[in-house]
Amino acid sequence: MGEILAFEYVTLDGVMQAPGRPDEDTRGDFSYGGWATPYDSPEQFQMANEGMGQETGAMLLGRRTYTDFYHVWHGRRDNPFSEWMDTVKKYVASTTLEEPLPWENSALLRGDVAEALARIKVEEPSGILMMGSGVLFRTLLEHDLIDRLVLLTYPLVLGTGRRLFPEGGPPTTFRLLSAAHTSTGVVIATYERGSVGEGGDV
Repeated sequence: MGEILAFEYVTLDGVMQAPGRPDEDTRGDFSYGGWATPYDSPEQFQMANEGMGQETGAMLLGRRTYTDFYHVWHGRRDNPFSEWMDTVKKYVASTTLEEPLPWENSALLRGDVAEALARIKVEEPSGILMMGSGVLFRTLLEHDLIDRLVLLTYPLVLGTGRRLFPEGGPPTTFRLLSAAHTSTGVVIATYERGSVGEGGDV
C-alpha cells in the first residue's frame, strides 16, 4: 500500500506561495516569489531525501503545480530530477484540465479526489510524493490522507502570501520523526500522522 508523503516549503509565518521563482505564483499581488532560493545549500537535498525515508514511485500534483513543473522540468537533462519526473507516474487533481495531458505518464483524477486517492493508495505499491499543491494539500488533510510530511521551514517572515495551514482548516496532529538543519538555517523536519503525546526520535 502506498503512503502519501507531502513535501512542503514554508516561511516561519507559514507562507508556501512561490518559493522558487519571482513569476511562479503572483496571485494576490504577491511580490516575494523566489524567497527560498537564497537559502539553497549543497546538503539540503540530501537531508530532505533522508527525511522521506521511503521509496516514492508516483507523484501527486494539483493543477497549478503540475502545469508549472511541466514547463520548468520537462525534457531537461541538466539536473538529476527531470528524467525521474518525466518517467514517474503522475496523478493530477484538476477540474479544468482534460486528457490527454501533455506530460508523459500523467493521469487525471476524475470524480471525488479524496475517494480516488484512497483507492490509489491501496493500488500503489510504493510511496506517492506530493509537492506544493496547497489546495490539494488541504483537501487531503481534511480527509486524513496524508501519511507523512517533510516540512522545510525557512528562517524568514514575509507577512503576506498563501499559507500552508490557513484559518478554518481541520485540527490535525503529527508525530515528529526526525529534524535537522542546513548551514543556511533551513529546518527540515519529518512528521507522520500521530496522536498527542507520542514521541519521536530527533
